[in-house]
Amino acid sequence: MSEKLQQARAYEKQVLPQIPGWQRPAFHTPSLVGWANDPNGFSLYGGEYHLFYQYHPYSTQWGPMHWGHYKTKDLVKWEPVPCALAPDQDYDCEGCFSGGAVEWQGKHYLLYTGVSKTEDGQVRQTQSVAVGDGLNYEKLPQNPVMTGEMLPAGSSLEDFRDPKVWQEGDRFYAVIGSRSDDTSGQLALFSSPDMERWEFVTILDRCRNEYGKMWECPDFFQLDGKTVALISPQEMQAQGLEFHNGNANVCLIGSYDPQTHAFTRESATAIDYGMDFYATQSLVSPDGRRILIAWMQNWENYMTPCGYKWSGMMTFPRELHVKDGRLCQTPVEEIARYYTGTVQAQGSAGEGFQELEGVSGRVFDMTVTLDPAACRNLEIRLGVEGRFYTSLQYLGQQGLFVTDRTYSGNPKDLLARRVMEMPEGQGPVELRVLMDKYSVEVFVNGGQRAMTSLVFGPLSGEGIQFAADGSFQVEFHPIQTDIHEGLSL
Repeated sequence: MSEKLQQARAYEKQVLPQIPGWQRPAFHTPSLVGWANDPNGFSLYGGEYHLFYQYHPYSTQWGPMHWGHYKTKDLVKWEPVPCALAPDQDYDCEGCFSGGAVEWQGKHYLLYTGVSKTEDGQVRQTQSVAVGDGLNYEKLPQNPVMTGEMLPAGSSLEDFRDPKVWQEGDRFYAVIGSRSDDTSGQLALFSSPDMERWEFVTILDRCRNEYGKMWECPDFFQLDGKTVALISPQEMQAQGLEFHNGNANVCLIGSYDPQTHAFTRESATAIDYGMDFYATQSLVSPDGRRILIAWMQNWENYMTPCGYKWSGMMTFPRELHVKDGRLCQTPVEEIARYYTGTVQAQGSAGEGFQELEGVSGRVFDMTVTLDPAACRNLEIRLGVEGRFYTSLQYLGQQGLFVTDRTYSGNPKDLLARRVMEMPEGQGPVELRVLMDKYSVEVFVNGGQRAMTSLVFGPLSGEGIQFAADGSFQVEFHPIQTDIHEGLSL
């Protein structure tokens, strides 16, 4: 074990007990200590789910990237594992960037981007492998196993990162983000018989400067008879209410020929419409579900409160489906094991805001159902305390849904409102709200739309209020708040 990795593990063990339990989310996965961004290596190994993440343990700001590590049996209660990778080799001395993982022949293989610089200061990104047992990982002596020179002529040697790996039959495949000769993103496909010897296969899709620039953190899989590619573009230009400026997220749905490796894109839509959602990764659970997780933070709008010893967390895991040509997402069913009760309540039209008996708190799973013909507008205020609240607005007549945290109580929040279109369709409207201290994830009509946002307001704000022009129904489940108390290494 290198000195840098020993240092990171010792620092984790020293600082972890200093973080009070109340400061951490109840059922989401935050950085163990310090900074976290992209989820990495989301995979199954040894009968457990493993989640790694981009990690700078020494501060709550981005720094030289390590890989943090958690594991779980049920996707809700996560157990910390010591830091898995540190930037301790010539080829990754500037950082161990994002990547994937796969179990093979009883071992856990991590495929990640190593960042280095040439003698004249030019950045180089290459792909390397580390092999381990779920706790300790050893980097291969022949690293890096993929370099930018293996890409088509004109491809960037600097922007070549974030491999997502999977196994098909007796071969491994990896999709990797890259830049083409027009300076915008492309998805490169590589193949290997043994996770060590890799060859370039094809370019699956190109941005052509239509959806941002560099395509980061790609994923590629089959689901419900369609082929899905998930990407996180940088430098996105807003397009109506579908895509926002800056670092965005896009779902490409189409078809794929496994013989020719040709991907035909049919549609491009947002994965999530909220203010804090980036860098997705997915896996297939033992019972066949496609499960997704993402980074719940925004590069352009840093809101971690002063004094916190961690920054950055992951979304709650979501089950994916493709329905009517769109990606649908719902929280994994395992969350129900941690409900502490059920409240059924009826709301009605009225002037001003109303509270419903038994419906309050800051850690819950709540579903609000309404008939759009009878209730055309509904506002839900969460985290209410005095003048502080976060607003969720269903604007039925306009066909819109809004998350607005302007008054949540965080003066750092300069990007406080996001709007999305409601899915079209007949029948009742269903708004499922998953709240956990610092976050609100909304799933509309069975997950046809999702909107994820951080909410760093006062933790004492537990009021929930409703204002509507018609009747609505509420099913409310408080969630256990001590799931992750007493974390230790």
